[in-house]
Amino acid sequence: MEAVAVAAALGFLLLTAAGGSAGDEAREAAAVRELLARLLGPGPAAAFSVSVERALAAESGLDTYRLSGGGVGARVRVLGSTGVAAAAGLHRYLRDFCGCHVAWSGSQLRLPQPLPAVPEELTEATPNRYRYYQNVCTQSYSFVWWDWARWEQEIDWMALNGINLALAWSGQEAIWQRVYLALGLTQTEIDEYFTGPAFLAWGRMGNLHTWSGPLPPSWHLKQLYLQHRILDRMRSFGMIPVLPAFAGHVPKALTRVFPQINITQMGSWGHFNCSYSCSFLLAPEDPLFPIVGSLFLRELTKEFGTDHIYGADTFNEMKPPSSEPSYLAAATATVYQAMIAVDPDAVWLLQGWLFQHQPEFWGPAQVGAVLGAVPRGRLLVLDLFAESQPVYVRTASFQGQPFIWCMLHNFGGNHGLFGALESVNRGPTAARLFPNSTMVGTGMAPEGIGQNEVVYALMAELGWRKDPVADLGAWVAGFAARRYGVSHGTAEAAWRLLLRSVYNCSGEGCSGHNRSPLVRRPSLQMATAVWYNRSDVLEAWRLLLAATPTLATSPAFCYDLVDVTRQAVQELVSLYYEEARTAYLNTELVPLMRAGGVLAYELLPALDKVLASDSHFLLGSWLERARVAAVSETEARFYEQNSRYQLTLWGPEGNILDYANKQLAGLVADYYAPRWRLFMETLVESLVRGIPFQQHQFDKNAFQLEQTFVLSTRRYPSQPQGDTVDLAKKLFLKYYPRWVAGAL
Repeated sequence: MEAVAVAAALGFLLLTAAGGSAGDEAREAAAVRELLARLLGPGPAAAFSVSVERALAAESGLDTYRLSGGGVGARVRVLGSTGVAAAAGLHRYLRDFCGCHVAWSGSQLRLPQPLPAVPEELTEATPNRYRYYQNVCTQSYSFVWWDWARWEQEIDWMALNGINLALAWSGQEAIWQRVYLALGLTQTEIDEYFTGPAFLAWGRMGNLHTWSGPLPPSWHLKQLYLQHRILDRMRSFGMIPVLPAFAGHVPKALTRVFPQINITQMGSWGHFNCSYSCSFLLAPEDPLFPIVGSLFLRELTKEFGTDHIYGADTFNEMKPPSSEPSYLAAATATVYQAMIAVDPDAVWLLQGWLFQHQPEFWGPAQVGAVLGAVPRGRLLVLDLFAESQPVYVRTASFQGQPFIWCMLHNFGGNHGLFGALESVNRGPTAARLFPNSTMVGTGMAPEGIGQNEVVYALMAELGWRKDPVADLGAWVAGFAARRYGVSHGTAEAAWRLLLRSVYNCSGEGCSGHNRSPLVRRPSLQMATAVWYNRSDVLEAWRLLLAATPTLATSPAFCYDLVDVTRQAVQELVSLYYEEARTAYLNTELVPLMRAGGVLAYELLPALDKVLASDSHFLLGSWLERARVAAVSETEARFYEQNSRYQLTLWGPEGNILDYANKQLAGLVADYYAPRWRLFMETLVESLVRGIPFQQHQFDKNAFQLEQTFVLSTRRYPSQPQGDTVDLAKKLFLKYYPRWVAGAL
């Protein structure tokens, strides 16, 4: 009976989602042809024939592509069951037949001439209905300042990687503003409620309100414009955009208009006090709940249309008011009822992070109450952190509700080489073969993008594979060859070392959050242990530098050289910190001054120069994107401060200090390095004067430095400066011999 119920749930979801596909075959084929012209240019694009036919997937109902043709005088024919499938087929041809590479940091698109022939007609169907993309947090950590040109690039990347289900949450605050005004709130009350742009993700999940706001009127207008273009482009490929729905959180000001409403003030979140946290949650039985939920969804779908899948998170990282299953079921059912009151075909996309984040609260009865409150097939759960802590295993495949196996990988958009590639490689197949599995897709759900591109290349490929990659070593060597446009044994050897070290995280505590001392407020208790052999990273660094005579003209290679140099310096910072700490604890002044001086006055300034040589590692570019989103200098300063806060203090008092840490030129020089100089100088003073180091006093002094950076209006270069290879070599020649000699 269980297998029958599972099949019924999955069948309903497949039918609902398939019926929601927007655009016809001709429109989707045209969208892929336009993508092809943007990617390759009109001339090379003319060598391809692209078409879309739903009938290609008639038997399985799963996205399918077919490749054929090519060779002398023949066009390459790409046929897909949807625009997304055709784009994925195109990407497969470029990757596997032409040795090309498409990535966030740039693309390597040197096409062989003539275009290689497809020896035998190649037909590939995805094993799952969905390839999902995004985390609610990605909207703030990575997308917040994007214009349409950047969104267009991302949607092209999504299509090429076969993504057919993605959040589309821009512009929702403009809709909420209409709803709140209709409910009787004043504009001032609404302005006081919304967070600033860089913190909207947590306002949307009920974690925050007010902090770093208000939103300017121009923000709403621009976001509405963007959302229309985003949705139009996603739908043109046959993607399913996920729109937001009402999760139950409301402004406190609603109690002025409706004094009798039944609301619960939630607990604080993220070390914020109730001035910015402690959201107000409408009781599920309150008659206003369905009114607010329906008003919002009706206004939203009137503005943007719908594809019938909606996201809402009522208890994200928040303890519910009651653990009683009856309460949790009622709270869940009310959210769903508000959806179907407007859209009878609604499917709720739920981030399963809450079950993983607070497992002590979410026992079997509590999880079952939520999962059972929505008809099977109408709740689509994201197993958000499945590569590390899968929830489907301990919930019997989410008790029959469909789920998507997701790789979270990155927290806060941190830099830092990291991956659990073996776990990622094996995880989807294991989930698919799980008893009575209700898995319907794979997903990438990073909090921030633009890092560790090898991890995302593998995950995207797995969305179209029925089995794991047999040999990850060979796969990563092929990845490097495509990325640089040539097979190079030394560079491939470097990547194999990275695969067995930084990209081989496994076991408990395997997390993508960078906790390196480099990006943390210093103390004497900092952890420096890593799960890999640091020698592998230093050796990979050496090998990449050895490959520079051949590969230095490759932009992707130079990007990787910066990234691996950055990682090597991160390792060196940990080692010099350990030396300095040991010297201090042993009251050895000269070794303390030597190690502390190298770390704060040599290593970090040198790292800043290397980062400044690549456009992807510039604080100036990060802040300039924020400024360009504004319509006045006042707005530009406001947006820039939002961005600076998110990178560093996160809240007014360092509430989530350094969570969203990045290693960017300018940030290293003017934020991390001053803290480290202060720390080492304080330790030296402590030994000289014979007084204990006072962490509390140091934290107060460090906070002054951090706040000075956040409030500064200093402008930073938005164009790279210096020669990457030369700067990386100088660093290497200075520190690698010390490492080999054991002098660190």
